[in-house]
Amino acid sequence: MSGTTDGRSPRSVALVGPFGSGKSTLFEAMMEAGGAPVKRPSDPRNRPSTTETRIGHCSFLGDPWTILDCPGSIEFAHQARAALAVADLAVVVCEPTPARAMAVAPLLKLLAEEGLPHLLFINKIDTLDGSVADTLAALQAYARCPLVLRQMPIVDGNNVTGYVDLMSERAYRYRKGQASELIQLPATIAAEGQDARGRLVEALADRDDALLEKVLEDVRPTPEELYRDMHKDLLAGSVLEVLLGAAEHAGGVQRLWKALRHDTPEATESAERRALEADGPPVVQVFKTVYAGHTGKLSYARLWRGSVKDGATLAGTRLGGIYQFPNGEPAKVAEARAGDIVALGRLEGVPTGATVSTAASVEALPFPPAPPPVYALAIATTDRKDDVKLSGSLQRLVEEDPSLLVAQDPDTGETVLHGQGEMHLLAAMEHLAKAFGLKVATRKPQVAYKETIRRAVHEHGRLKRQTGGHGQFADVKIDVAPRARGAGFAFVDKVVGGAVPRNFIPAVGEAAEEAAKKGPFGYPVVDIAVTLVDGGFHAVDSSDMAFRTATSLAMKEALAKADPVLLEPMDRVTVSVPNEFTARAQRLLTGRRGQILGYAEKPNWPGWDEVEALVPEAELHDLIIELRSQTLGLGTYLHRFDHLAESRAGELKRGAA
Repeated sequence: MSGTTDGRSPRSVALVGPFGSGKSTLFEAMMEAGGAPVKRPSDPRNRPSTTETRIGHCSFLGDPWTILDCPGSIEFAHQARAALAVADLAVVVCEPTPARAMAVAPLLKLLAEEGLPHLLFINKIDTLDGSVADTLAALQAYARCPLVLRQMPIVDGNNVTGYVDLMSERAYRYRKGQASELIQLPATIAAEGQDARGRLVEALADRDDALLEKVLEDVRPTPEELYRDMHKDLLAGSVLEVLLGAAEHAGGVQRLWKALRHDTPEATESAERRALEADGPPVVQVFKTVYAGHTGKLSYARLWRGSVKDGATLAGTRLGGIYQFPNGEPAKVAEARAGDIVALGRLEGVPTGATVSTAASVEALPFPPAPPPVYALAIATTDRKDDVKLSGSLQRLVEEDPSLLVAQDPDTGETVLHGQGEMHLLAAMEHLAKAFGLKVATRKPQVAYKETIRRAVHEHGRLKRQTGGHGQFADVKIDVAPRARGAGFAFVDKVVGGAVPRNFIPAVGEAAEEAAKKGPFGYPVVDIAVTLVDGGFHAVDSSDMAFRTATSLAMKEALAKADPVLLEPMDRVTVSVPNEFTARAQRLLTGRRGQILGYAEKPNWPGWDEVEALVPEAELHDLIIELRSQTLGLGTYLHRFDHLAESRAGELKRGAA
């Protein structure tokens, strides 16, 4: 394993791609080919969705490797981005279906912008219905550089039985569960293979004058020259290498391994890409945090430079173990070195994304920020005894997954868990129960409605009680009037002649503001002015409490008479979709009482649009679910509070009252 293997430095590969593309099956096939088989589901058709990054350590031809199997669902995309931040190379796994090519577009854009070397693995090639050329053309529309096909499928009738390696000009037959078998190149496809190889050579020659000269002079380049150019261009991001396979049957997995062994950057090259100097104290970056039962907190981390031994001190904390994951299970190792991805035990106080060292200080490496939330649930414990435990458990939950957000709503008093979608929060609830022993009930969060009034009223509040001894007396006359939206609450004293003594006036103002916290509909009343214009008092029976009570009575009557109206929060929403779904997104928003403000091309996203609208917050709860269902899972949105608006729902509620 990489903690003990001599020779080449450990390297890491992240498997990314859309949901359903077969990344987990490829992960298992690669681990098996690397001599460290992991547990597979008994029925691959019932494979559970990957909701967190799986990590496996293995070796191939003596080289140590870490394989990161990243979730494909957009709801867990932050986990995939975190894994990409520490990988040497990404394998983008996709299906051989042109219609699914669009789902790869955001990944290809992200990888190009991050400058992370990557290649394409077209999986499930045994299910090919059409041509690889059609799939490549569809994928090319979303790639910033030319796609270069390294293999050509061998088709027998309706079945893909193997492939031709266009660089070595060798043909292979797939064998279920085994390495592909070298066969004689079928004569029927020899000419087609030569054409495909010619296109590969031309693509590489565009970036190599020496190779171009050979092409022009009709000199056949050697496989070694093509391997060299492919490696150089892939690392430079000027071409995108494309391989074929059928992971479920181990087809093409050995060839993928050999390509990775040749093309994946060394640890020193990746450190250089991150602008790290070769010499200096160890640099460690945490990309994932897990609270794991008896082992406690585990910080999954990449060593960018140097080596770290068990028991070393990082960020002022002594390590409590270094773990790798052969066969998918944790195994303790004595040391980790540059290029390793390991789990570090009990690294307290170090959050996900942090950069640490044995040195006193270290410059922080870039790490992807958590995406803004798009779905929320109000949560509460099913057993009141667990209320105290809930806060600490939620804090750990967010530490494990920074794409979750916990907030206490000041208006409704609810504890609200925000995340990336329904499945994301469901997984969080299951994790709360399994890891922290907490069962919680969930519901749709309440909307923080407000109230205001439409007309000014004058009201008289009087309290007179005699209960033996001192009584209670207070008399207030108030004007209650609407203010401009957003102006808030105001109290004005216009009493003259001492009708209400000065020492009681603050009590009137405080009571008026308190009464405004619950209007006729049961919600806070905003944007009103309360003016004390007159009143009366008794030298013995008047008190702060009496004036508070009289003011509350006056306010209750006044607000009910002042043509009250319900206000609902309106959010400014920006929906991002591929432009073929723009009209669909607009219909979706207007169907949720949205007011379309306009749409335009999304900056730096060719083929995508942004639709801007004002939408009631009450309509946003499950917007992301419907939006994704109508846009192949690609649509998303940002939102922020814009203003309070009179609600049509308020008219109905007032009429019912």
